[in-house]
Amino acid sequence: MKLVVYMKEVPDTEANIRIGADKKSIVEENVTFIMNPYDEYAVEEALKIKESKGGETTAVCIGKERADEVLRSALAMGMDHPIRIQGDSTVLDGLSHSKMLAEVLKDVKFDILLMGKETIDDGSKQIGPMLGELLNLPCITLVTKLEVGEGKLTAERAVEGGTEVVEASFPCIITAQKGLNEPRYPSLRGKMMAKKAAIEVREAASEESRVKLVSIQYPPARGESKVVGESVEAVPELIRLLREESKVI
Repeated sequence: MKLVVYMKEVPDTEANIRIGADKKSIVEENVTFIMNPYDEYAVEEALKIKESKGGETTAVCIGKERADEVLRSALAMGMDHPIRIQGDSTVLDGLSHSKMLAEVLKDVKFDILLMGKETIDDGSKQIGPMLGELLNLPCITLVTKLEVGEGKLTAERAVEGGTEVVEASFPCIITAQKGLNEPRYPSLRGKMMAKKAAIEVREAASEESRVKLVSIQYPPARGESKVVGESVEAVPELIRLLREESKVI
């Protein structure tokens, strides 16, 4: 079985993000870039399928040389082959990214293509469905459970008020949601092997982004807090303030 995982590099969730002087970018100095957390679920699921069904796994990422570290993280977890598509991962246009991926993936045969449901930097949830359209493949999003059979799979996805069960034949695309599995930690041996691994670099035609970033702003500062008392005795005063000052009730 051939499994491909698409992943993206994003700023570390614990990084102190500062806006650059141009108000359109972040200051990357002292910021560590990591694999998008939702993509970790996709990597883990690909590894689980390989362990149970056999086959090979390929990790794919769009980016410059810095993105090699994200691919090495996937190799350290157990992925077999890394491919970096030369490009700018900060471009916001999901269609542009999807076309670059589609161009490369046409030459990479796979049964299942997995990726996170979204990235934590822009959260567009576009790539999976767009790739499905470009490659004419079924795409199942927000998957929380996956059962792989002969030539097909059954996926569960959370919907409002319940669970939806979807079946698709190979090849197909899956976007992973939290709860699908518990991603493993890279082994020490895996980390050492990943450092020495060669990264395959491919070129793909890119288009000018249709999405223009106007500006980045910090969230508004929180207002001052006010302590009105303790226990149930404070409730009348709290209600009065909510009604007369905050005017929310």
